[in-house]
Parts: sequence; structure tokens; C-alpha cells
Amino acid sequence: MILGLKDKAHGSSANISQSELNSVNIFADFIFHRIGLFMSTLATLKELLTKRILIIDGAMGTMIQRHKLEEADYRGERFADWASDLKGNNDLLVLTQPQIIQNIHEAYLDAGADIIETNSFNGTKVSMSDYHMEDLVHEINFEAARLAKAACEKYSTPDKPRFVAGVLGPTSRTCSISPNVNDPAFRNISFDALKENYIEATHALIEGGADILLIETVFDTLNCKAAIFAVKEVFNQIGRELPLMISGTITDASGRTLTGQTAEAFWNSVRHGDLLSIGFNCALGADAMRPHVKTISDVADTFVSAHPNAGLPNAFGGYDETPEETAAFIKEFAESGLINITGGCCGTTPDHIRAIYNAVKDIQPRQLPETKPACRLSGLEPFNITADSLFVNVGERTNVTGSKKFLRLIREENFTEALDVALQQVVAGAQVIDINMDEGMLDSQGAMVHFLNLIASEPEISKVPIMIDSSKWEIIEAGLKCVQGKPIVNSISLKEGYDEFVHKARLCRQYGAAIIVMAFDETGQADTAARKREICKRSYDVLVNEVGFPAEDIIFDPNVFAVATGIEEHNNYAVDFIEATGWIKQNLPHAMISGGVSNVSFSFRGNEPVREAIHSVFLYHAIQQGMTMGIVNAGQMAIYDDIPAELKAAVENVVLNRNQGESGQDATEKLLEVAEQYRGQAGAQKAVENLEWRDQSVEKRLEYALVKGITAFIDEDTEEARLKAKRPLDVIEGPLMDGMNVVGDLFGSGKMFLPQVVKSARVMKQAVAWLNPYIEAEKSGAQSKGKILMATVKGDVHDIGKNIVGVVLGCNGYDIVDLGVMVSAEKILQTAIDEKVDIIGLSGLITPSLDEMVFVAKEMQRKGFHVPLMIGGATTSKAHTAVKIDPQYSNDAVIYVADASRAVGVATTLLSKEMKPKFVTETREEYEKVRERIANKQPKAAKLSYAQSIENGLKIDFANNKPAKPNFIGMQTLSNYPLETLVKYFDWTPFFISWSLAGKFPAILTDKVVGEAATDLFEQAQSMLKDIIENKRFDARAVFGIYPANRSAADSVEVYDESGTAVTHTFHHIRQQSDKVTGKPNLSLADFVATKEQAEDYLGGFTVSIFGAEEMAHEYKAKGDDYSAILAQSLGDRFAEAFAEHLHERIRKEFWGNQASESLSNEDLIKEKYVGIRPAPGYPACPEHSEKATLFNWLDSTAKIGTELTTSFAMWPPSSVSGFYYAHPQSEYFNAGKIAGDQLEDYAKRKGWTLDEAKRWLAPNLDDSVS
Repeated sequence: MILGLKDKAHGSSANISQSELNSVNIFADFIFHRIGLFMSTLATLKELLTKRILIIDGAMGTMIQRHKLEEADYRGERFADWASDLKGNNDLLVLTQPQIIQNIHEAYLDAGADIIETNSFNGTKVSMSDYHMEDLVHEINFEAARLAKAACEKYSTPDKPRFVAGVLGPTSRTCSISPNVNDPAFRNISFDALKENYIEATHALIEGGADILLIETVFDTLNCKAAIFAVKEVFNQIGRELPLMISGTITDASGRTLTGQTAEAFWNSVRHGDLLSIGFNCALGADAMRPHVKTISDVADTFVSAHPNAGLPNAFGGYDETPEETAAFIKEFAESGLINITGGCCGTTPDHIRAIYNAVKDIQPRQLPETKPACRLSGLEPFNITADSLFVNVGERTNVTGSKKFLRLIREENFTEALDVALQQVVAGAQVIDINMDEGMLDSQGAMVHFLNLIASEPEISKVPIMIDSSKWEIIEAGLKCVQGKPIVNSISLKEGYDEFVHKARLCRQYGAAIIVMAFDETGQADTAARKREICKRSYDVLVNEVGFPAEDIIFDPNVFAVATGIEEHNNYAVDFIEATGWIKQNLPHAMISGGVSNVSFSFRGNEPVREAIHSVFLYHAIQQGMTMGIVNAGQMAIYDDIPAELKAAVENVVLNRNQGESGQDATEKLLEVAEQYRGQAGAQKAVENLEWRDQSVEKRLEYALVKGITAFIDEDTEEARLKAKRPLDVIEGPLMDGMNVVGDLFGSGKMFLPQVVKSARVMKQAVAWLNPYIEAEKSGAQSKGKILMATVKGDVHDIGKNIVGVVLGCNGYDIVDLGVMVSAEKILQTAIDEKVDIIGLSGLITPSLDEMVFVAKEMQRKGFHVPLMIGGATTSKAHTAVKIDPQYSNDAVIYVADASRAVGVATTLLSKEMKPKFVTETREEYEKVRERIANKQPKAAKLSYAQSIENGLKIDFANNKPAKPNFIGMQTLSNYPLETLVKYFDWTPFFISWSLAGKFPAILTDKVVGEAATDLFEQAQSMLKDIIENKRFDARAVFGIYPANRSAADSVEVYDESGTAVTHTFHHIRQQSDKVTGKPNLSLADFVATKEQAEDYLGGFTVSIFGAEEMAHEYKAKGDDYSAILAQSLGDRFAEAFAEHLHERIRKEFWGNQASESLSNEDLIKEKYVGIRPAPGYPACPEHSEKATLFNWLDSTAKIGTELTTSFAMWPPSSVSGFYYAHPQSEYFNAGKIAGDQLEDYAKRKGWTLDEAKRWLAPNLDDSVS
């Protein structure tokens, strides 16, 4: 803007007087000087922040309270006659007691503060209205900044410059939630009113001398977004910018702001502010704030601040945490690399700031992480769309133009049911919901605002991002003023010309939204591939190069038009969209592609099966070309491979514009013909039991039922015992516990086995459930031996083993607090505190869980826990526990529990004052020996260099062993696969192992020791299998693909599209690196695939999942039947493995066809006698789990069959298997083993990771040379 002034002045001086010219030049030079000051301030701050941790001051209110000011002190002479009370208006003190405020500033500067906050927390009209002082807002902010500036100038030196942060507080109003519980759509302030409040305050703070602006104590992110908008508006008005800091407030242990956002969602919502720093202050002490600071520290690509309270307030509202205590917490933040700026909030004083300054002054500040471009959206929770993300479903049913039902509900103002429509979309899988109110007879703007305000009060809906959809800009802008998360605007375009497009794009950026850009310009909508390319390229260049809009927040909609309309010009519409999608993906970096999918099938409205088939086929081809998201009905999507063959063929021809014949309409006519076909469309009796035991006493009957796991008579026997006892609790403490003690003794002596113990627990639970109504105050049951918390750690979804251990411990008199799966460290530790547990037990199956367990142990040490930690799960080991976990937690014991049978003994010993000391000492001595042994051990084989390992790789002669060409190339999805087909592929041996019954099937059934228990378990499994199959309780789904592929590097394999021309994905593997003294090769999975120069080759991939097992298990758990719950999960796992085995057989015999004549028994399959392999990420041949993300992206597993990946790459549902298909006869299973630093570096480079990231994911495979 100012450059334009100068150019105009010098270029058009003939039209203005010399005095006018001089005035313009003076003004322009002044502005350039101020811009230089800003650049100097920002550059200075950034330079300082890379060198040391900067200190912000402490509490102003706490220090003011020390002066014990009364009403007269607040009034001063100037306001002696003010009509309302003024005591408590701390901001007013900059006018009435300026020396007190300046002295407080100077006390903090003397303590070491680098940044002083202005005393303007309530310096807005809305806050000052409480005192009827709205007209003083400008003066208060100006004086607040001036006083702080004067103090800073007094203390500032070249070595330690001091800065004034002009504070913009949150106000006492909230833009996101209603203060009236009976009217959730009501708001007591608008976005625009807040914006105007903040504009006035910002001007005054800058004029008073603020160096930085600080939007702090943010409890409502929409208020903060209004402040950001206002600040940017002021910057535009004055022609310069100040560094901007934002500090949010996590209000309690929920880990959310007052208006419900998580820490990362908050960051995603405000990062458009071009921030100097992001962080948290107030509400929590440092200890409770730490997890949220860490979250922000991990994801924010800017500096991070934390200025916590001095702990939590005491009963009298004061703060008891000493400066030394607060400083110790903050020092740990710094040592952990979490912060760049720190200080204090409520309860902190100059003594606290001095202690903090001394604690962190010699510690290096946090290093800014490298983050990859991604569209980071948010509702109450973050939703990040990265290059590896799967297809994003945008729910379409909350759109009045696309849903008659939703339109009717909005017209009738039936917002309760309208909200249900939105919720159904989220439940059905929509990750974003599109809201459109464009209808001629509606107050569309009013309806949009009202509905968005209602959604904000529904956390199950508002957790996902909102897409604000309208053809009218005023409706979009009204919507943007209602959403606290980061939304998507749908849409803007060049339709109204360049100037309007740029104006709206800048506003979208200022509001903090991603944008959908329509392929529409001044001459109309793009209807050909060429026009789509032209408009999208022009739009992209304007947005990225001129507006400065982040490319990753641009989503192109190249226009989805209806096909099969009968008009020949429309026949290629779908092909044009698909081709344009591919071009955008390849040529407009980081931009995404979306579309209104239902448009393509508009010609068949009223015929839903045909419409769904068209959507599925269209998406199948568009996603392959790079379509990122689509507006779809998330609950109504046909599975591509489930579409009847005739219908699919007809739809494919229409969508791809094939086989139209001479008339140009043959494919359309055929689809119309086919479409007409679619218009308008108990358990076995139990064997008779021996009931002689029923003649015994009630106590003996209860014991027998518990030992044998019989529930048939438990209610009547428990009732008889209750009537006989003095009080209901006596039944639990007497005959029921006596019976469970018998069970415990039998189990401990090896005469009962896990499946039987779990059945006993089912009986016990049912008996206690019967007694509960009578017990009331004593309903917690018998005297507990102790309370044990159990959890599967964050990122892991496997809990069968944990559940078994929990049941066994519960049967032995321990109270179990089971937190389930995917449990964060914060939740584990907070629950442990709340529940006052005696032991914490952690479980995990996948290797990334090991790191999470280490983190939990570190946190337990840091937080001063003094309870034992038990470690278990398939991926854990005594060695890992000794080397990695035990050194992190020294306050109490860390005990590795190998299996469920040992859990009771370990727990009993740990909670025994007599037995624990010796047990812990012996365990620690044993761990020390393990550590010494590992530290001193000689490698089993010397390591080759990575280059030597490659040289010694397997050299297949592909010239004479040509790869077999598959019969099928492409992708296929299977759902509701016949369960009865899979049963004969069961490998039963792992089933018994999961129940801690050792022995091979079927010999285990006649084993002298465990045979009876195994036989009973097997019979129960057969009974449940029958129910599962007959009643279709499980849904077996699979997606698999076979595509052209070649080895692209020593240990990488790239796969192509069906034509074999374009690379779609690359898989990275590791190679055996030990010195093969036997002369064997150093294997890598890449060895089994030919290079391009050698031959045309292929690679397959698959994901199979069993849906329904977890739901079935939850049903049984709700009834207190843990035995059946675990049995259901165990059978789910067997079905998943069987499906993987069966599908691989079909691949070899049918789809690839390289072993068409194969005839192997199930025993042969279990022994892997087939040709080819199906290695899985996370297993020995390819141990690195993150390759699953690429595999899922390649197969589109989540969109196709619903299988999801956690952050640690565990699959959900847990009964899932995924992996690759290698067909070459020389391919074999192997263990990659340990690798050295040179291969680690190469792998990190191939993956685009830092070395630390590679170390994390390959930790179990790193040899001792890697530190």
C-alpha cells in the first residue's frame, strides 16, 4: 500500500503541489521507518529465541492484591464521584495508581523478565461496560502500554533488550457457547462486536508503545479468532505489523479449552495468525499443564510458550506453590526441549520469575520441528490431511439443496431432528460435514448461523471440521463468524473476476479457513479437462504467488457434472473430471481435489441403487487419480466390488464414456435398461447335564458352579444363600469367595487353566450382580486385596491378553480398573491418582508400544509416583523392560510379567510388606545382570557395511525366471465373505496359546495335563462359531490389489498404475546386515522383485478385517460375561488369520494364477509350503510399522472396507491382517535382524525422515553401534 503511495508521488508529481508531494514522502518515509522497526523487533526476537529461553513476567493481579487497595484507591481523585463501584477494576489502576503498576513491571524486570505484559487484560469495551467505562478503553490501553514501555526502557540493554507485550484478554463473554442452557443457539456477544472491541484496544496498545501483541488466556477459540481478525485489520490500517503471540487456556484435566477444543485442535484453529509463538497460560499449574505444552511443542512450527499458575488454588483462593517448586517444573520443561518462552500466571511473583530465570538460563531453547505441508483442519479435535491420508468423506446430508428431508426439517424449524441428521453423518464416517442453507424460501443466513450455533453445543458433531457451503458470500462470512475450529469454505472462484476472488481469498485467510476453489471463471464453468486445468492453474498461481495463501489449504473442485443425460456433449463429463484431478495432483503442489459426488448421478435421481453404483465407480477411478475428498452420503456408499456385475459394467461404460456406439448413446441406453431392474427395490439345544451336584448344600453348589463355570442356576442359588445369610455381603465374603479361593488354588497348582478361570469369573460376576441391589452401600463387594489399573497404551488396540490378566486378578480378589485400549499417559496417571491404585499394569502388542511404555515410566518418575509398574504383552520382554523401562522409574518396582499365570503371584508379592523388598531387590539385581549381559555381549555375527550387504543380496536370474504375469491387475474388494469358507483354514494352535494352553492342535485335546481344559474350550469355541456363522455375527472384509512393480533402489519397490507407466507408491524395506559366514545372501524383500531393466514385475497387497468381534465382545462384557467376550475376540483373530490364508491361496490359484494347480492341505498351508510369501509390516521381514500407512493408502483400505490405522499403525478392528504378496518362487520368509547406522541413515533418507524419527520406528532393529 505504501509502496503504491511513493510510486504515485514520484510518478504523478505534475498533478500535485510540491507541498503535497513533500507530505506524501515524509509520511512514506515515516512508514518505512516503522516497518524497519517491526522487522528489527521481529528479527531480534527470533534471534534471541534461537539462543535462549525468554522470560515473560508473572501475575499482575497477585501483586496488586498485595497492596490491599480499597475503593478509594481505585477511584483516585479523577473518579472519586463515579456512579458505580470501581474496586477490582485492575486495568483502571494505570490511570489512578500508575506508580504501583510501573513498580510491579520493574520488579519483574529486575527478576529477569524479557517480556512485560501490559496491564490491559480487561481493556475492551465489553469488559469495561461492567464499570460503565467504555469511553476510557483507548486511554487505558494507551497508558498501560506507555507505563510498560517506560519500565522496559529503564532496564533494557543491548545484551538483554526488554519488550512490551500488549495484552488482549478474552473478555467475559463467549462467542462459541450459550450462557443459557435452555437456548443453546443464543450468544451474548457476536464476532463482529468482539472484533470492533479488539480493533480499538489494538490501536491504543500500538500507539502506547507495544512491541508485541499477546492474545492470552484464550478459553474460547472463536473469541481468539475475532482478535486475530481485528489485529490483522489494524495491521492493514496502519501499514505495518507487530509480532503476535497467542496463549490458550486448558481449563481442567479433560485437556480441553472451556469451549471443548483439544490442544492440537486449538493450534490448527489459530495458526493462520502468522504467530511468533503459541502456548498456554492460567488455569493449571505447570505439572498439569505439561502434557498440553508437549502436544503443542510436537506439532507447532513456531516458538512455544508456557506461563502456568503457581499450582492450583487452595481452599481460600491463594496459591501455595513456592518459587522453587514452580521453577523445578519449568526447568524440566526446558530440559525436555518443550519451550522457548516461559514465565508465570496466577499466584506467581517476582520471586517465582527470578527462580524460573535462574533455572532455565543455561538450558538450550526448544528447536523448531520440521513439519511437512498438510491441511490442518479442526473441530473440537484436530483433523490433518497429509500426503499419506486416505480419502476424506464429507457428509452431504446437512445440505438443503441435496436433501429433501433436511430442507423440510429446517423449514419446519425442527432443529432437534436436523442435528440428528448431522450426527448420523459423523457416526456413518463423515470426517467433515458440509452445511448448506441456500434455498429461496429460507432466511438462509439466519438458518446457517442458528444451525452452526446449535452444532457448537453438540460435541459429537462439532468434533469434526465444518464445511461452510453457499453460493452467497454473505452467508459464508456469517458462517465463518460462528465456527471456532478451522473450517473449509465452499466455495470461491474467479467467476466474479480477479479483484473479488483475491478479496474473498484474503478474507478466508484472515478468518482462518481452508478454501474450495471452483473451476469457474469470468467466462463460465469449466466443462472440459483443458478448461479445468486452465482455471485451476490460474487460480493456484493467484492464490499462492499473489495472495500468499498456503497451497495445502487450497482444495480444487473441477466440477462434477451429470452423465447419462442423453446429451452427447455430457458423456465425457466424468472422464474430464478424473483427468483434471490427475493433472492437478501432479502439477499444483500440495493442492487437494474435492467434488460433489452426487452430481454425477443426477440423471438417475429416485433410483438409489443405481446412483450409489455410479458414485462408487466414479470415486474408484477419481481416487486413483488423486481425489482427496468428496461430498458424499457417508452412510450410503456401495462397495465397488459388491456392485452386481451387469450393473457395474453398464456404469463403468457410462462413467468412462466407453462403448457408446455410432449413436453416441449406446452405453447410456444400456444403463437405462439395466437401471429399471433396480427401481423401487437359533442356537442348538444344550446337552442334558449331570445334575447330581444339585443335591448338595447351597455353599457346595456355589463352589461347584464357580469351579465348573456353570451359570444356569446361579441366580437361584445366590438368592438362597442370601436368605440364609445375615447380610448380602456375607454371601460374597463367604461361599462365593470360598469358591473363588478354590478356583485360585486349582489355577495356581496347574489343575485349572485360563479358559476355565475366565468362565469362573463370569459366574462370580453374575452372582454379584444379583446381590448388588441388596448390598447398596456395600455394593463394592468383598474386602479387596488391592486395586490394579490396567491399560493398553496409546497407539495400540490389542487387549485380549490384558483382559485375561484382569479377569484372573479379579478372580483372586483384586479390584481392577480397566481403561481399555489406546490410553494416553496422562489418562493412565490421572486415573491412578483419582482411583488411588496400588499397581499400574501396562500392555502392548505392537513394537511402537514399547516407546509409549518408556514414556509412561518417565512420567511416573517425573510426577513422583510410588506404586509398582507391571509390564506385559506380546511385544514386551524381560530384556526390554530391564534395558529401556526399569532405568526410567526408580521410585518403585518395574516388573515384567511374562503371562497371565504369573500375574497373581507378582501382584500378591508386590502388595505384601514382608515379601516385596526381597522380590524387588532380586528383580533389580536380575535386571542389572541382563543389562550387563546385553552391554557386554559379542555380536552373534559381525556386521557388514550396508554397501556390502547390498552386494551380498539375493541375485535372482530374472532373464531365465521371468516373473509370472497376473491374471488380474487392479483392485478388488470383498465384504460379507462366507464365514463357513474360512473355518477350514483355521490354525487352532495360536488360539490355545492365547489362552495360555501350550500344545499343538489337535494333540492338545488329548494332552494329559491340559487336555480336558483344551477340549472344553474347543467345544465352547465350536458352539460360538456356529452362532457366529448362522447369525452372521461377523462381517469378513478384504481389499487386495495386484499392480505392475519394480525394484527402484537397493531396498525399495515402486508400484505403478494399471498401465505400468506412472509410479503411485513406493515401499521401503531393510536388509539383513549380519555377516553371512555360511555364504547365504543378505536378504531384503526388494530382492524378490525385478528392476525395470531386468523384467516387468508385479506386487500385491492386501488388508483383511473381521468386523463384529469387538461389538460382540462388548455385548458380553456388558452382561458381565468376560469369558464369552474374550472367546469372541479370540475367534475374531482366528477368522482374520484364516481369511488372510484363504485369500492368499486364491491369489496364487486364481488372481495371480502362478500356482493354478496347487493342492495343499491346511497343515501344509500352516507350514508355509506354498510358493511365494505374504510378509506383513511389523513382522520380521519388514519390521517397520509405518509402511502400513503407504500400504493402506495404496489399497485405500479405510475407504474400501473401513479398516483404520492408529497413530502407532495398529489396525482397527484388532482382528485385522495386512501385508504384501510376492510371487517369485525364490521369495522366502526371513528375519531382517539388526541393522547398523549406515543403513539407518539410508532408510531415513528414503523415508524423508530425520534420523531421530528413523531411530524411533526402527528401535528394535538397531544394533549396539547406534546410540
